[in-house]
Amino acid sequence: MREQAVKANSEGERSLIVAQDLVKTFTMGDTVVRALAGVSFEIEQGAFVAIMGPSGSGKTTLLDIMGCLSRPTGGSYWLTGQRVSHMPQSQLARLRNHEIGFVFQNFNLLGRSSALTNVELPLLYDGVTRKDRLARSAEALEAVGLGDRLNHRPNELSGGQRQRVAIARALVNDPSILFADEPTGNLDSKSGESILALFDEINSKGNTIVMVTHERYIAEHAQRIMSFLDGKLVEDEWHEKNDSPQG
Repeated sequence: MREQAVKANSEGERSLIVAQDLVKTFTMGDTVVRALAGVSFEIEQGAFVAIMGPSGSGKTTLLDIMGCLSRPTGGSYWLTGQRVSHMPQSQLARLRNHEIGFVFQNFNLLGRSSALTNVELPLLYDGVTRKDRLARSAEALEAVGLGDRLNHRPNELSGGQRQRVAIARALVNDPSILFADEPTGNLDSKSGESILALFDEINSKGNTIVMVTHERYIAEHAQRIMSFLDGKLVEDEWHEKNDSPQG
């Protein structure tokens, strides 16, 4: 039944994301590793989805493809109605900058730059004027509760605050979707709870979030949990969100 739904939406007309029979292989010496083995699904606008699975299950490979950082070996992938699995690199770069925000486990901030400078980077690459960059970056930091930390460098911020800077940077271009790869992995439990609460707030405003995690209690913050094993989607469940990150 789900396969039929994906095929019906194969041009991405109703779904933000459509993946159809995605395959990804890697060659390691004489061995061919099949990281994704024919994965099909769709994700609607405004969803909060968690992707789970053990190491080697294919979840990070899938996130790289969905975030246009990698191409599938086979199958098709649509984002915002565009078939990106066959796009040239120049178009992919523009799509990443306008439609996608990334949040990583290690924050990926410039250590010698202020929070404001870190957040404005996507706008700088997009040719936005300095005045508009500063205004939009300050607004994004205010939105994640760091309006009083604009000029602080990463080493002057806590782990949770650094992740909030990274989230502000991911959202400053008003992307269609936010991808988060183990966003609480380097945080203590209290800071992790605050980041999950922020994700809940961001999602409640209509932003789409896809989050990779290996922790079940974190995944239960999402409305949908997609579980992977050996490159296959083995379980796809919808449920009421768990608003308490306590496991």
